[in-house]
Amino acid sequence: MDKQARIFVAGHRGMVGSALVRRLSAAGYANVITRTRAELDLTDQAAVDRFFESEQIDVVLLAAARVGGIFANASRPGEFIYENLVIETNVIHAAYRAKVKRLVFFGSSCIYPKACPQPIREEYLLSSPLEPTNEAYAIAKIAGLKLCEAYNRQYSTQYVSLMPTNLYGPNDNYDLNSSHVLPALLRKAHEAKMKGEPTLAVWGSGTPRREFLHVDDLAAATLFVLEQNVTEGLFNVGVGQDLSIRELAECICKVVGFEGELVFDASKPDGTPRKLLDVSRLIAMGWHATIGLEEGIAATYRDFIATHAGSVPAAAMQA
Repeated sequence: MDKQARIFVAGHRGMVGSALVRRLSAAGYANVITRTRAELDLTDQAAVDRFFESEQIDVVLLAAARVGGIFANASRPGEFIYENLVIETNVIHAAYRAKVKRLVFFGSSCIYPKACPQPIREEYLLSSPLEPTNEAYAIAKIAGLKLCEAYNRQYSTQYVSLMPTNLYGPNDNYDLNSSHVLPALLRKAHEAKMKGEPTLAVWGSGTPRREFLHVDDLAAATLFVLEQNVTEGLFNVGVGQDLSIRELAECICKVVGFEGELVFDASKPDGTPRKLLDVSRLIAMGWHATIGLEEGIAATYRDFIATHAGSVPAAAMQA
């Protein structure tokens, strides 16, 4: 890919978007284009059309999305399906109209059925029902990747879809009402340590298994796909191994230094029993994740301390 290519990172302030900007800049790409929501509302079709008409974009990295954990997905399904559908249709269609040849669309492993065989291969998409707690978000993301496939087929665009497993890393969301499991547990473990609490409550039974990918590895996979001139297709992005939520909580407590007892609240939903991605397609092409889980959590905790710990309620900061 040309180092002078004009690359629009949609959603650059989010965890994925900011990782993409870091990776592109480190790799010497000189024209990374970004817009804040105040500068460009991606739910405004006319504004998105005007942006693409004027900016001469070569590549789009569509990382903008409404995202959240089980509670956010289950309590705000209308918001999740509407905003994600509008953002992706506006951006993908405007990119096509502006003759943008290359685009990377980012989805999530939750697009796959709840009862998928493990590990999950790309061809299992739409083979059985989805997990009800995040069905609205999943349907929106499925629509986005199918839109990319349809435009490739009809208009000869080169739109690729990457489906990462559970992500974590710098610039994550630590709001306990909307965050995913890893950042939520990281914050809760930190607060419990600072208050000297004897226990840490964990949603669910602790038995579901999840796979976790550092967001910088996703950014590396994205650049790999672009530089290898991959022109179409759906690709899982993950590490190829998982662990139970109990094991995740234990790892987080070790990193944070919380020495109390874990208490599992089985009255809270577990979600999908297991989500392990088959990442053999990307591995066969020569890419693999490089950041180990404990190493990645430690780096993420340092970022949390530097950027979020000051916002934790004062009572939580008392040793």
